[in-house]
Amino acid sequence: MRIHCKVVAIAVGFGVFLLLYFFGGNGGADEPPPKEVGGVRELEEVGRSPPSLLSDYVGSDAVAKLARKSATGVGERVGRKEGKATGREGNENAKSKFLGNVIRPVTRRKRPEEVMHLAVVACGKRLDETLTMLKSALLFSLKKIKFHIFAEDSLAPRFEERLHQWPPSVSARFQYSIYPISFSVGDAEEWKKLFKPCAAQRLFLPVILKDVDSLLYVDTDVLFLRPMDDIWMFLKSFNESQLAAMAPEHEVPKIGWYSRFARHPFYGVTGVNSGVMLMNLTRIRRTLFKSSLIAGGLLWEDLLHPLHQKYKNHITWGDQDLLNIIFHYNPENLYIFPCQWNYRPDHCMYGSNCKGAEQEGVSILHGNRGVYHDDKQPAFKVVYDAIHNFPFEDNMFQSLFYPIQSKFLDTVNTLCGRIPQVFLKQIEKAMKTVFEANVVRHVRPRK
Repeated sequence: MRIHCKVVAIAVGFGVFLLLYFFGGNGGADEPPPKEVGGVRELEEVGRSPPSLLSDYVGSDAVAKLARKSATGVGERVGRKEGKATGREGNENAKSKFLGNVIRPVTRRKRPEEVMHLAVVACGKRLDETLTMLKSALLFSLKKIKFHIFAEDSLAPRFEERLHQWPPSVSARFQYSIYPISFSVGDAEEWKKLFKPCAAQRLFLPVILKDVDSLLYVDTDVLFLRPMDDIWMFLKSFNESQLAAMAPEHEVPKIGWYSRFARHPFYGVTGVNSGVMLMNLTRIRRTLFKSSLIAGGLLWEDLLHPLHQKYKNHITWGDQDLLNIIFHYNPENLYIFPCQWNYRPDHCMYGSNCKGAEQEGVSILHGNRGVYHDDKQPAFKVVYDAIHNFPFEDNMFQSLFYPIQSKFLDTVNTLCGRIPQVFLKQIEKAMKTVFEANVVRHVRPRK
C-alpha cells in the first residue's frame, strides 16, 4: 500500500512539472527576437523597465572604450569644468557625464611662418650689385624673406625680369615688392641728390612702409656671409626704448672720421654707420624725438625736413649724418651691434681693428669705397665675385667656398688679405648650417 502511494505521488509531481514546462515555453514564444540597432543589441524583456543608461547594458568600462573609439584621430573633450555638485543637480550631472560631453577631432593649426623684411635702395648702375646682395641673403638664410626694393623707374622692370629668372626652388623662399623713389616732405630733387643718388630714401621707410613692423635696411654694396636670421634676432635684444640698431663708424677714435672732421653733432665717440640698419618701424613711427629745433619732441616724419634745412651746409655723408644727429639727441633709442655686422675696409686697411671679426669672423661685409669693382682691396673683390658668379643650386662647398679659399691665396700680401680666416670663418659655418637645415633634418629617422 505504501509503495502504491509513493508511485502515485511521483506521477502527480511529474505531471505538474510537465504542465509548468509547457506553459512556460509558450509564454517565451511570444517574445520578439533581439534586434541589432547601430551595432548594439537592443534588449527588451517583458515585465522589466528599460535601463536608463547605456552602461546598464554593457558596463561603464565598455562605455568608456566605446567613447574613445568614436573619436577619429586625436580628440579633445569639450565641456565646462565644474566643481562637485550636491543634491539633485549632482545626480543629474552624474547621469549626463557621458552623454553631455562631446568628443571632436582637434584641428592643429600651423603657426604662420615668420617672414623677415629686407629693404634696399637702388639707383644708377646698381642693378647687378643689388641682385648680388639679395642673392647672398638667400644663400645663407633659413626663414623666408620679403624684399622691399626702392628703384628708379628705369630699373624696376629690369629687377622683375632678373628676379623671375631665378630657379623655382629659390623663388619659393622670397617675396618682393618694388617701389618708386619718393619723398613725403621737402624738395624731392634736393633729397635725391643728398650724398649718393637716392640714398636719402632710407630715411622715409617708416613713413612709406606703414604695414611693416620691423625691417633690415642695407646698402647695395653689402654681402651676407651668415644667415640674415642671426641679425634679425637682435630685435629681441632691444630694450623698451630702443628702436634701431647700427654699428660704430669706427673702432678707434683717433683715426675715425666723425671724431676728427665732423661739423655737426654725432652719436657717441665715433659716430655710427648707416649701411646696415635694423629698425623697429612701429616704434619709430610713434616716438617723439628730441632735437635742437624745438623744446618738445617731434615725430619722425615731422623731424626730417627741418633737420635737413638746419644742417645741410654742414653735413658730408648725407642721410648718415642726419641719423647721427638724431641719435646724438636720442642715444637711449639706439642699439649698437658689433663691428663684424658691418665690416668695411676701414677695419683692416689701417691694421686689423675689429676684434669681433677676428674672433668670430665677418658676419656682414660692406664693400664701400667701390672696392668690389676695383683692385684696391682684392680680398673684398674675391668674395663679391664668388657670390656674383655662383650658380644657384650648385654645390656651395665646391662652387663657392673652395674658389674663395683658393683665390684668397693671391691676396695674402694685401692689407685686408693678411687675415683670410676673418672672411672665411662665417661663410664655412653658414654653409654647414644651411646644409644641416635643408638636408640632414629631412633624412633623420623619426624617433
